[in-house]
Amino acid sequence: MTRSPKRGKTTDLKPDDHFADAMADVVPLAPDHRGRVRAAPTVGQRPRATMPVASPPSTLDDDGIGTEEGYVAPGVDRRELRKLKRGDYVAGDVLDLHGQTAAEAVANVKKFIDSRRNRHRCVSIVHGRGLHSKGNVSVLKTRVREYLRRHPAVLAYADAPRKVGGNGAVYVLLRK
Repeated sequence: MTRSPKRGKTTDLKPDDHFADAMADVVPLAPDHRGRVRAAPTVGQRPRATMPVASPPSTLDDDGIGTEEGYVAPGVDRRELRKLKRGDYVAGDVLDLHGQTAAEAVANVKKFIDSRRNRHRCVSIVHGRGLHSKGNVSVLKTRVREYLRRHPAVLAYADAPRKVGGNGAVYVLLRK
């Protein structure tokens, strides 16, 4: 005979029943509202193979919470983003794209980066916030950042520090 610690009664428990007796008053946690934890299979169901939970699609708009913070090439320390945002790197040269079409802007960014990559470690590209575009959508910002992500000389980019353009400009860290 064993004494039940929860109820203070003397009962005849099998060794397997000790755990069940100890867990009798446990209340399950509420489901995770973020959708990252799967529910346990119900009785009689076989457990499914685990698959990664898909994250919500990210946007290329950098103006709000939960959007793209910047870009870091594979193998580059993510702390470089913080350094770029704080202005720890001084932009060696600036390219202003205001008034250009998206195609002109991307072509000018290509020329700009290719001509400066051996002279400057960091450059600034001012693309604007899109306040004067149709629907206040920044087409240049989106296209320029898509291009920068694919360019082999770009190690990282992030919004420029607030005092030199904020989210209307981008600081780009270049490969030497």
